[in-house]
Amino acid sequence: MKRETERFPAREFQRDLLDWFARERRDLPWRKDRDPYKVWVSEVMLQQTRVETVVPYFEKFIEQFPTLEALAEADEDEVLKAWEGLGYYSRVRNLHAAVKEVKEHYGGKVPDNPDEFSKLKGVGPYTVGAVLSLAYGVPEPAVDGNVMRVLSRLFLVTDDIAKPSTRKRFEQIVREIMAYENPGAFNEALIELGALVCTPRRPSCLLCPVQAYCRAFAEGVAEELPVKTKKTAVKQVPLAVAVLADHEGRILIRKRNSTGLLANLWEFPSCETGGEGGKEKLEQMFREQYGLQTELSEPIASFDHVFSHLVWQLAVFPGRLIYSGPIEEPLRLVPEDEIEAYAFPVSHQRIWREYKEHAGEARRLH
Repeated sequence: MKRETERFPAREFQRDLLDWFARERRDLPWRKDRDPYKVWVSEVMLQQTRVETVVPYFEKFIEQFPTLEALAEADEDEVLKAWEGLGYYSRVRNLHAAVKEVKEHYGGKVPDNPDEFSKLKGVGPYTVGAVLSLAYGVPEPAVDGNVMRVLSRLFLVTDDIAKPSTRKRFEQIVREIMAYENPGAFNEALIELGALVCTPRRPSCLLCPVQAYCRAFAEGVAEELPVKTKKTAVKQVPLAVAVLADHEGRILIRKRNSTGLLANLWEFPSCETGGEGGKEKLEQMFREQYGLQTELSEPIASFDHVFSHLVWQLAVFPGRLIYSGPIEEPLRLVPEDEIEAYAFPVSHQRIWREYKEHAGEARRLH
């Protein structure tokens, strides 16, 4: 492994990178306080989410759950509601479970030992490196997509970054070039460099503070790296969604399963259609699964919602609920003015907006 770094001028590289970071680092709320809990929350939020999106969520989340104990003691529905709109909800469910474990087994103190911290739910190698180096100064590598891109260009690494073995290779490189007197700043500077300068497309090589050390720049191939296998085609899933009101104006919602995609979030009842007969499929689902009769109108909206691995093709049907069987979990009837107290995925937040706009337009016409 030493072939990449044995002649690399690590001290000079560290100096130039850290000097640049001291001048150009962004003023972000989680950088004001190295409280391990707050660092942990920020790193979980930043996984698969852009910084500018995370900032207001982080501030609101910390205001609502200012300490690890506050989050550990919170009800799951309350936590999911605070996360609503950030997506990838397994992140916050794992975080919630992990902080409960920290409260119970570590007296509320985030472990500063990599072995102990990595055993907590949802804590992978990147989170270990980021949290422990930033909060405690532990010299652990924090290799995310930004860092892999920077290192693949610096050291002209052509291995596929989608492979676990490549991540291990980058972790080893970081251990060999890290500024051990300030590992947190070093990790953060590498990530910042990837976010601001060494970007996926059109990297700002002429502005790069470590351009002199970059083999890809010297070879003129920076934009061709990193190498990453293309994802397989995403699955298309046609769904019919019902927004049903009963005779009192209450809206029927359903809680999703406790495992799988969007676990434990609330939604408007839906079913897969196979691309045809949405209204009939919904009526059949309500009749056969729940013993309920419905009257559905024509769809008021249709749109796609894209996940990393599939696309929901949604058609929204408003209608009336006609009682025949009892309303039992996972279904619930909720007054219209209380709907927004429940945590819904982004797609169903949009469905609710479309429904309210349609209802408002219908009232104006009458």
